[in-house]
Amino acid sequence: MPVYVWEGTTFTGEKHKGELEAKDEQTVRLILRRKRISPKKIKVKPKDILENISFLQPKVTDKDIVVFTRQLSTMINAGLPLVQALDALAGQQENKTFKKILKEIKGDVEGGSGFAEALKKHRKYFDGLYCNMVGAGEVGGILDEVLARLSNYMEKAQRLKRKVKGALTYPAIVMAISILVLAVILLFVIPVFEKMFTDFGGVLPVPTQMVITFSNFVKSYFLFILATIGVLVFAIKRIYATEKGNRVLDKMLLKSPVFGPLIRKVAVAKFTRTLGTLITSGVPIIEALTIGAKTAGNKVVEETIFEVRSSISEGRTIAQPLQESGVFPGMVVQMISVGETTGALDTMLNKIADFYDEEVDAAVDALTSMIEPFMIVFLGGTIGSIIVAMYLPIFKMAEVVSG
Repeated sequence: MPVYVWEGTTFTGEKHKGELEAKDEQTVRLILRRKRISPKKIKVKPKDILENISFLQPKVTDKDIVVFTRQLSTMINAGLPLVQALDALAGQQENKTFKKILKEIKGDVEGGSGFAEALKKHRKYFDGLYCNMVGAGEVGGILDEVLARLSNYMEKAQRLKRKVKGALTYPAIVMAISILVLAVILLFVIPVFEKMFTDFGGVLPVPTQMVITFSNFVKSYFLFILATIGVLVFAIKRIYATEKGNRVLDKMLLKSPVFGPLIRKVAVAKFTRTLGTLITSGVPIIEALTIGAKTAGNKVVEETIFEVRSSISEGRTIAQPLQESGVFPGMVVQMISVGETTGALDTMLNKIADFYDEEVDAAVDALTSMIEPFMIVFLGGTIGSIIVAMYLPIFKMAEVVSG
């Protein structure tokens, strides 16, 4: 439907203006009169010529989804009908892309679709976990509670994601700066020294000659080195995109001495938090395990959870196949076993997730503390060695002159 821009006055003479989505101008006039506004000017809002170019449109962020979910939960809890709540949230949404999505969802719900069914048409923004929890909330008549639970889950998931990103961002920035500094020294600084030493004559010390040789190599094959790095990155991405390659690389990461324990803890925290939230919301265990597996973020862990799902279909418990896999820590398996025995699996899973959130915090701090001095020593040692190598001939010259 077209959007109309209008201007009008109330019976007291106050001026108002705004936008309304309606099938025609007559409908806009009718809506305004119901609001006791006398329309003075109504025209169709001109279309944005860039609205059909997707990459130029604002992105829908995780924060947008979380804020929407929490606000919708509050509105429904206050007794507002779903369609009216969606209309209000779409009207106040500043992100044009998300505004359009909310209007489409509202239109589908108005047309008789279930809320979860309407959300499934936008899987790019509302994943399986979101849609399944909303569906369970609709069936159980506790949509407001489920939405509140979902927003809490998403906030905790985002916090975990930020922690991991923060741990990796610092060393990545330091490494990038180190490579840039070394490239500048090798490409621009060393050649100046080389010319000076050549003009002076004489035999150069071995360290100096090694640095100059390496500088000449980098200068001669700089584009080839960049191309090789690009091909390697592309090849790794392509391998990771395949089922077998994904499994092999994830297995290597899980067994790596530095990042392995952190990856395992993050996977456990994600899986247990997701599974606990889904079970609490009334999602069937088989479906909950399927969604939980995909949120773990590691192919090895995902396949282990799928094996657990198959075992449950055969009448076994969750803890048994987890114990046999060897992927999950013993403490996690024992706590899940206790949760199954006592009938409080969802509570136990959330406790495990809280514990491993703290474990991730500690692991991130430890990793940062370990990487920081290593990076400083690497950068300082490399640049210091190059500087010493370059100054050795200068010291030699000074000795010759003074002698």
